[in-house]
Amino acid sequence: MSAKNSISADEALKKLKKGAAAYMGARFNTGDISAARREKTCSEGQRPYAVIISCSDSRVIPESIFMAGIGELFVIRVAGNVMDNHQLGSIEYAVSHLGCKLIVVLGHTRCGAVSAAVNDSPGGYVKFITDEIRLAANGETDEDKVCRLNVGRSVKIIENRFNTGGVRVIGAIYGVGDGRVEFLNED
Repeated sequence: MSAKNSISADEALKKLKKGAAAYMGARFNTGDISAARREKTCSEGQRPYAVIISCSDSRVIPESIFMAGIGELFVIRVAGNVMDNHQLGSIEYAVSHLGCKLIVVLGHTRCGAVSAAVNDSPGGYVKFITDEIRLAANGETDEDKVCRLNVGRSVKIIENRFNTGGVRVIGAIYGVGDGRVEFLNED
């Protein structure tokens, strides 16, 4: 069973910011992961208030960073937070079937995929990821700048498809060392 979320993009962004602020002083995630919450989302469906596209990096845990519990965030994880049809299909589901109005592309500092794109020439399947990041970098070699450019590219790809009907797409950077979230292009 699916139910649609009913909060606006602005309300969702306020919730994310409040969670990120609480995270800065927390030792544990305060999101609801109780048996009652599991049962409720099982019987009534999920109602996430935001879509978060983040890197697969084990240090980047959106539910903890935003102090969210079960059913609150629709998280899509892929190394380098790059976009392809699989991610776009997941976003489409969250927007059209679950009613999410806020989509956040969450890049992070010290990203291994960004570093590989800037400093290495990986082969195999990793090359699909680093090639996307190199497209965003457009010759830039500073990893922090490339991270921002990569987030910006993913935001634009998503905006071209989903920036209608009250849906808002923004970028953000998570600092793996200090835990801060910097929201980009909010206006």
